[in-house]
Formats: sequence, C-alpha cells, structure tokens
Amino acid sequence: MAKQKNVWFCSDCGHKQYKWAGQCPQCQEWNTMHEEVELPTSSKKFESASVKTSRPIRVCEVKQNQTPRIQTGIEEFDRLMGNGIVPGSLTLVGGHPGIGKSTLLLQLSNALAKQGLTVLYVCGEESVEQTSLRAKRLNIHTDNLWLLSETHFTHIKSQIDEIQPDILIVDSIQIVYKGELASAPGSVSQVRETANEFMHIAKGMNIATFLVGHVTKSGEIAGPKVLEHLVDTVLYFEGDKAHNYRLVRVVKNRFGPTDEIAVFNMTEKGLIQVPNPSQIFLEERKKGVMGSAIIPTIEGSRPILVEVQALVTPTAFSIPSRRSAGIDQNRLGLLLAVLEKRLRYPMHQTDVFVSVVGGLKITEPAIDLGILVAVASSLRNHLLHPETTIMGEVGLSGEVRSVPRVENRIKEAIQMGFQKCVIPKHNMKGIPKSLQEKIQIQPVEMVEEAINSLIPVATTTS
Repeated sequence: MAKQKNVWFCSDCGHKQYKWAGQCPQCQEWNTMHEEVELPTSSKKFESASVKTSRPIRVCEVKQNQTPRIQTGIEEFDRLMGNGIVPGSLTLVGGHPGIGKSTLLLQLSNALAKQGLTVLYVCGEESVEQTSLRAKRLNIHTDNLWLLSETHFTHIKSQIDEIQPDILIVDSIQIVYKGELASAPGSVSQVRETANEFMHIAKGMNIATFLVGHVTKSGEIAGPKVLEHLVDTVLYFEGDKAHNYRLVRVVKNRFGPTDEIAVFNMTEKGLIQVPNPSQIFLEERKKGVMGSAIIPTIEGSRPILVEVQALVTPTAFSIPSRRSAGIDQNRLGLLLAVLEKRLRYPMHQTDVFVSVVGGLKITEPAIDLGILVAVASSLRNHLLHPETTIMGEVGLSGEVRSVPRVENRIKEAIQMGFQKCVIPKHNMKGIPKSLQEKIQIQPVEMVEEAINSLIPVATTTS
C-alpha cells in the first residue's frame, strides 16, 4: 500500500498545507485548520467523470439549442430560479436547521413528479419511513418520486445509473461520503470530493441536482468556499423560526438574476407562496406609534415596503448601546454620527435600538434616510404621517443621494395606498408626470431638510 500523508485543511476556505498553523494563510481566519488523511491520487479520481473528450470550438459556431426550462408550478420558486429550473444545473440550498429546506424540496419534488418527471430524493439524514411521514403530512402521493436512504456515494451512484432520474435531491451533502477517503463525513475533503462527483453527474447525465447544505453559527454554508463556487445556484433560507414567514434568497445564479427573494408562509400543510410581500410585512403595522417609518426597498427585481422601528431612550451608562436587527450595526453607528453632527442631536446620551419588522435583512443604502427619520421620531416623541414613505442614501456630509429604480418604489407605494413619498432631489428628473399626479412627491437634498419637514422643531420633547 502507498504511504498515507497527514494534511491540514482550512474548514472555511479549503486551503491545504502539510503543517499546522493557528491562522489560515489564505483566508486569515484563526483556529480553522483540521488534520485529515490524504490518500494517493488514483488513476481514476472521479467515478462520475465523463469518458468523452472535449475539443475547442469557435464561439460563433456554437449551436444554441433551445432547451426549455422546467416549470415547477410554484410561481415564486420559478421566478427565483429565473423562470424555471435549467436541466443539468447544480443548486445548493442552505439554511438553519428546521427552517424548511426539506419541506420545500419535498413540495418541489411532488410538483415535478406530477409532471411525469422522475425524482430521486436521497434522504441520508433520515430513514425512508421518516421522510414518508413528512410526505404524508404534505399530502404527497405520486409514483414518480423515489426515496433512497443512503450515505455512501458509490451506492447512490449505482441507483442513479439504474433509475436515470430527471431530478436529483441530496439531503444533505455533509452526510454523503466516499469510502476511498479516510476522513469523516462532513470534512473538507469529503464535501469537496462528493460535490465534484455530483457536479459531474449533473453535467454529464443532464440531471437537475439540488444539494442541501448545513450552515455554521454565523449562517454561512458549512464546508469549504469551493462548494459555493462549484455550484450554479446558491439559495439561502432566511427568517426567524419563531415567525411563520420564510425568505428564500438567491445569492448566486448563473442562469438568472441574483439577490431575488421569494416569501413563503410556513403552515401545517407546508410552505405556501406569498405573492405580495409588502402586504404581509405591513399587515400588523400600528399607525399611531412613534419611531416607525415605511421604506420602499428593492430585493432583486421586486420592490417591497418594509417597516423600520426605532427606540431611543436615555442611557444609564457611560457608553451608549447601539443594537440593530435586520441592518448592519456599523452602518447604524455611522448614521447616528451624521445625525449628531448635522442636527446637534445628543445621540451620545441615548441608547438606540433599530429593527426591520418581519425578519428581513436589508443591505442596500436606500434605507438610510428612513432609519434617521425613525430615530428622530422616537427621540422627539413625534408621530410621522402614517401614509408617508421615505427613501434615500445619506452621505457623511448629510446630503441625500439618489437611489436606483425609484419609479418601481413609487409604484409599489401607490399600489399599497400611500399618499406621500420623500425621495432624493436628484431622482426627480426621471419621474413621469403620471406618477406625480397619483402621489405627493417631496424631493429633499439634505438630512436636515427631510427631518425638519416631517418632524417640526417646535414639537421637541423635554
């Protein structure tokens, strides 16, 4: 037998070296190096590698075959994937335990199996009986859905060759292992090698493949980053398990738009798609509450109205507290510094808490002005007009910068029945008169102008 070698892999980026180090030299993360046994490379590394050899071809000579996408019948999911599933694609689905990954994939399997497609569901973490109980609860009855409780890749590959499915679902990639590797299932080498094998299966046999991935405490896909680079599409489940709403976000998509989201409602009968997220996020809104502002945000191609709540209280400590949910805490600190510098608000004497209602995480800077107005409303104990929406990026000098796709945001506000919209002054150039006739539009250039117009100075609190 050939001599085995001990190597060290980084659990975050997959960097390989032959000596231990406290810090990974590739991603600069600490305490991520794990020891594994490396076997000599065999002449045939991948079981699923194609025997056909590729030849270069001119780009103008490539024939564009009209391969139709597979429509699932779940409209929100089809829109998320870019108008359907591409045959031969490899999709990674990640999310916290119990958030609904297996439920969604079972419903997806049922919808595809009813179209006559053969679906193979590899439930490695559960027995066939346990998975069938969930399928029964979801009212899934079809002859084209096959369940396989197996974790050894060679056995899974043999069943794929026998059944020849159109759709392959592996739940999860961290539990599948290859016997040739001495490392444990879920390790860096096992995840990397098995993911490569499923990639060869998807591309070589033209099977649309879905891989379920575990996540770490920080919410990232467990395993090396090469796993996310390898697949065609990455879907992340978001949302609090204490709430019924689940958000599926596209982080990467080679066949469609990125940063799209789909909203689902978790019920006893499974996930139900929500076609109008703005109505869901605003249905429990209280109009007589101080520190509340409505902001039109863009998620992918869809405008969504969300409520941002702020609570400002006097601090009892030398260092005030800054807490946020749904927005970046560093961004909040920067905005509060602008508020204190430009409007002379005593933010250094107050604790500030800001939250996006509904569990949605917003990263775009167009919510800056709405956050500052909500903080000012809570600080001054002044109610904002309940039918007003606010948008705009705030610079360090207090200027309100333009935001993209302002027309879509205004149209969503009009559809939801709002009467007034505060926008950056530079965005007034491209707004048609037809929209200006349906809603009152107030352009602002500076933060002081926006806050003083919405919250009169004469109503300051003691």
